[in-house]
Amino acid sequence: MSNTNLKEYWKENLKYLLYLLSVWFVVSYGCGILFVEELNAIRIGGFKLGFWFAQQGAIYVFVVLIYVYIRLMSKLDKKYGVDE
Repeated sequence: MSNTNLKEYWKENLKYLLYLLSVWFVVSYGCGILFVEELNAIRIGGFKLGFWFAQQGAIYVFVVLIYVYIRLMSKLDKKYGVDE
C-alpha cells in the first residue's frame, strides 16, 4: 500500500471511530445520565426508559456498535485491498 493510500485509509478509519464513539458517548452519558429525567417519562415493559438505558439499553447499543464497526472496517479493508 502506498503512503498516500495508507493516509487515506487511516483518515477514513478515524472518521468511523469518531462517529461511533460519538454515538457511544450520547447513549452512555447522555441517555444514562443527562437526559434521564426526560426519558423517564416514557415506559418500556413497565420500566422507565432512563433506567432501562442505564441498565440494559446502553449494552445493546454497544454490541450493535461493535458489529457496525466490524462491517465498516471490512468494507474499508476491501476498498484499499488489505482484506484477508
